Amino acid sequence: MLFLILSIICSVTVGVLFKVSRRYSSSPIQIVAWNYVFALVLCYFFFSPNLNDIGTSAPWGIYVPIGVLLPTIFLFLAASIKQVGIVKTDAAQRLSLFIPILAAWLLFKEDFNMLKITAFLVGFPALLLILAKPSQNTTNKWIYPAVVLLGFGVIDILFKQIALYTTLPYTTSLFVVFGIALFIMIAAVVYDVIITKVPLNFKNIIFGGLVGVFNFGNILFYLKAHKAFAENPSTVFAGMNMGVIVLGSLVGIFVFKEKLSKMNFAGLFLALIAIVLIVISQNTL
Repeated sequence: MLFLILSIICSVTVGVLFKVSRRYSSSPIQIVAWNYVFALVLCYFFFSPNLNDIGTSAPWGIYVPIGVLLPTIFLFLAASIKQVGIVKTDAAQRLSLFIPILAAWLLFKEDFNMLKITAFLVGFPALLLILAKPSQNTTNKWIYPAVVLLGFGVIDILFKQIALYTTLPYTTSLFVVFGIALFIMIAAVVYDVIITKVPLNFKNIIFGGLVGVFNFGNILFYLKAHKAFAENPSTVFAGMNMGVIVLGSLVGIFVFKEKLSKMNFAGLFLALIAIVLIVISQNTL
């Protein structure tokens, strides 16, 4: 249970760091780039990937899309936290679990039981209520958490495809994906510095390093939690998603004083119910 709690804390802390970094006129692009530098080093240190195994047999058709999507959605995550806050962004990210489930139904023709259908019927209004604007000042800002939801959902589908590819260890694939993401972000930083004249700044290294440590910590502890609960993975699945929504909401409301309407609170409650229904439906298959 300790690993699961640590994974939840790490996940929410990433959002907190993006929120705090705004106060220091930081560059999200540079922060995300340095995040992958630190995450890549930690991945190599903790997982010791065998790079000799990477070759033509590697599923590059999956690696490259994930490597491009990860930093792109990370930037949308930072923008979403800036525009609508931690509470709504974390909730949208966790509700992205419906995307791979929907794909499994439509693309892979998996059976859908009544619990999953009910979860969708609850989850859709939950999303609408969570993203409902409390005032006219947030017009069109819902697009950021919406992209986060869709993006993380697609990334989840691609990571599941990698997990099915048993020729290479999952941690080696993770290292390769981080490397591609870093390459993409280096190009973005070069463009940012040369074209838009955004200077390199040491504070971005600090924030990027912290984001990288907690981003990797989230992955490391999540994998350890799954190993500890190998016979009951739904416990980790439910605990992670619900834990992030609850902790993210508490931090957003009490630490950053984010204002939520009654509709938003109702949406968060429905989101938790939807996650519970998904977990129960997985156990009844």
